[in-house]
Amino acid sequence: MAGTPERGQTIVVGVDGSPSSRAALRWALAQARLEGAAVEAVTAWDFPPLSGWGLTIPGPQIEEAARLTLADTVRQEQDAATSPVPVRQRTEYGHPADVLLRAAHGAHLLVVGTRGLGGFTGTLLGSVSRHCVEHAPCPVVVVRTTGT
Repeated sequence: MAGTPERGQTIVVGVDGSPSSRAALRWALAQARLEGAAVEAVTAWDFPPLSGWGLTIPGPQIEEAARLTLADTVRQEQDAATSPVPVRQRTEYGHPADVLLRAAHGAHLLVVGTRGLGGFTGTLLGSVSRHCVEHAPCPVVVVRTTGT
């Protein structure tokens, strides 16, 4: 089903610049090419945990850094692709799992990477990917890279 994406033919993918999120973006782009779908690349940003301790944290600078990281990652992965896919970019304040779940409403697929940085070595899912798998309003693909 090539061509212009139909309404609802959107693959949402979480992108944070990590190798696992880059792999998820590549997977989402390849799947979108197969389906004739669009991709919505989503980055969440939040204030560092110490921001409530009287420290001045420049919120607009954090948001801008997240936006630039997303744009750079999408550009690099699109440049490597054989044929371009329509990609919308979305940068939103909040916890990554919450932001991704909101973005997934109306999508037909959610794609996330996993770093598995939880308390157990060798855990297959990280906390964000696990939360998305358990609560997403659509099917979820978890892309795991080797060595992560």
